[in-house]
Amino acid sequence: MVTRLPGTPRLLRALNDRAALDLLLTRGPLTRAQLGEMTGLSKVTASQLVERLEERGLVRRIGEQAGGRGPNAQLYAVTPGSAYVIGVDVGPDCVVAACADITGTVISRVEQSTKDTDDPVGVVHNAVVQAAGEAGTDMSSVRRVVLGTPGLVDPESGEISFAHDLPRWHRGLLAELRRDLSTPVFFGNDVNLAAVAESGTGAATGVSDFALIWIGRGVGLATVIAGRLHQGATGAAGEIGYLPVAGAEVPHNASRRGVKGAFQALAGADAVKAIGKQFGFRGAEAVDVVRAAVAAGPAGEPVLDELARRLALGVAATCVVLDPPLVVLAGEVGRAGDTALAERVEREVAAITLVSPKVVVTGVASEPVLHGALRTALNAVRDEVFGSTTD
Repeated sequence: MVTRLPGTPRLLRALNDRAALDLLLTRGPLTRAQLGEMTGLSKVTASQLVERLEERGLVRRIGEQAGGRGPNAQLYAVTPGSAYVIGVDVGPDCVVAACADITGTVISRVEQSTKDTDDPVGVVHNAVVQAAGEAGTDMSSVRRVVLGTPGLVDPESGEISFAHDLPRWHRGLLAELRRDLSTPVFFGNDVNLAAVAESGTGAATGVSDFALIWIGRGVGLATVIAGRLHQGATGAAGEIGYLPVAGAEVPHNASRRGVKGAFQALAGADAVKAIGKQFGFRGAEAVDVVRAAVAAGPAGEPVLDELARRLALGVAATCVVLDPPLVVLAGEVGRAGDTALAERVEREVAAITLVSPKVVVTGVASEPVLHGALRTALNAVRDEVFGSTTD
């Protein structure tokens, strides 16, 4: 005797609806016939599906496709205004917010200074509300706000802590922001969000296991294992600046503000400037030193060689534990070093360990934290909105 599972037709409709919506996002606009062909549904079922999604305001007609006998076929696409998200990149000097519709199209981008203010809620509020306004919508249509920030983000509570670059950010801030904006707000570690952007549109597209090393003001690590970010029990996974390494003093009061971890002292921004100075390359910022070294050709090779040797210690420690096939160098210094630095790090890691991952430079052209925040928000909101077809 075959037992019929209750709700199965409803579940199948939901799965078909989601498949169609994903196709419209990635390959649209499409006709009903094209959707039926791509999903394997009959013409009648595909037509019913489109009507159902159109009634819910999730798809709309945007034109016609000429050709063949009979009337032209209607073309359908996901309705952009069915939901909006806002991503925010929070730094020590400014907050950058961008608003995207559910298709992923970025409609607005605004900046707010974080200098000379003791009100983090006010700064974020102004940036988020302005981004929504410039996108032609209001906060009632914004389904999620994701803020990328330095520091630890507790996987359980979602609260931020240990953000040395943002001394005014504190526990309880998440609840304050949610009350203020009257919409779901979530924190994300900045380097983790950069890895999300890298896996979506960068050098790690289609790669299920990789490590991203961030080299900027500080050094950080994000790891993606089986397609998922690994955050650790307390959100501290990736705080590679505190990795004990040879050639640097290991502090015993690491949690105190202003204390540098061993790897940070060896390969962070101050160390990069010191390496440059040693070989005659100076700059106001570490990225200026690396750019100058790359542009100098053979004369700048000693700077890149020494920086690669130091970075390889952190990369090697990561790779002998996780053995990823790919390592991405990101952050302003990693991007400035380009393939010249990446290739050197790859050689150094292979020379001192039993693993030899491919090391490449980031493929995200600009603002990876912001784009990672938007992508994280979109993934969640699409699940919410597209999942509503089962209601």
